[in-house]
Amino acid sequence: MKVFNGRVVSPGTVTAEALVSHNGLNTLASFQKALQFGDKNATCGDQNNPDLFGHAMAGKALCLPQTIGSTTGGLVLYCACAMGRQPACMLFSQPIDSLAGAGVILADVWLDGVKMPVIDSLGDEFLEYVKTGNTITVKENGVVEVE
Repeated sequence: MKVFNGRVVSPGTVTAEALVSHNGLNTLASFQKALQFGDKNATCGDQNNPDLFGHAMAGKALCLPQTIGSTTGGLVLYCACAMGRQPACMLFSQPIDSLAGAGVILADVWLDGVKMPVIDSLGDEFLEYVKTGNTITVKENGVVEVE
């Protein structure tokens, strides 16, 4: 097991299976099927992200460097949370961008009973170490354990 320390963006604790992207997450392209067509697994529809394309994102520990795309990014994350199609947590190697941060914080504040812990600034070593399928445990204080 390896331990990483990051900054808490949205608090919470969770244990989930890792889903790793070494590219930025285009939130609209990735979650479009989940939001428009009722895909409860939130199967990634972004053909430009070979790490995630075709993989279920709902309930996974989504490990990524950052999000990319248009200004809809925050709203997409908020809507995924509101519809119960969000990842178990989002773990950023870099500082979270303002659009993803806005969506995550709005979901945390506005949605009762919905938790999606988000930790950022975990560092490049985090993305080099973690592999899809690893078990990830997120602690309330920003500690991330990778088994």
